[in-house]
Amino acid sequence: MLAITKKIIKADPAFKPIIKNSPICTIGKKRPKHGHFETLVESILSQLISTKAADTITARVRELGKGELTPESLSRLSHEKLRSAGLTNVKTRAITELAEASLSGQINFKSLSRLSNEEISKELIKITGIGRWTVEMFLIFHLGRLDVWPVGDLAVRKGWQMVHGKKTEIEAKKLDPLGEAFDGFQSVVAWYCWRATDTK
Repeated sequence: MLAITKKIIKADPAFKPIIKNSPICTIGKKRPKHGHFETLVESILSQLISTKAADTITARVRELGKGELTPESLSRLSHEKLRSAGLTNVKTRAITELAEASLSGQINFKSLSRLSNEEISKELIKITGIGRWTVEMFLIFHLGRLDVWPVGDLAVRKGWQMVHGKKTEIEAKKLDPLGEAFDGFQSVVAWYCWRATDTK
């Protein structure tokens, strides 16, 4: 990772202070806590709500699934049961679709990590409730992919603005081509953009 940070600074010296004052990025260095399916379920459950609320709802759904968040356990839960845990209709549909896609083989989670970013995105975005941002976070933090450039993330754009001392937030369409300078390690650049927003 030190070699990558040197490349980042060489490509864009504005990142030198935040890299110097931050811990080393750990993307791809940690073993995922959960499997692919469970990670995606938790991502869906946590969308647009606080961490505390997400933890509460996830615990309720896990309890309904007899301690598990598996395609088998979730597919046995009715729409009403899932709604009773605090899920919205959209999240209930998303969880159900994801479980069905796994059980039917529409999505082969065992082979998912062998696919390219584009192939994974194409497979997952078919599911209700899974959009570009969810896929990008899955690629970066679960699969440890270093070549993801999440310009749609507000904190990444805000961090870029802070790193470069700009007065206004950069638009996603303008930030997107700037990622070419960091080809192969855009995820790490995004991570330092997030760090920039945490240190202010």
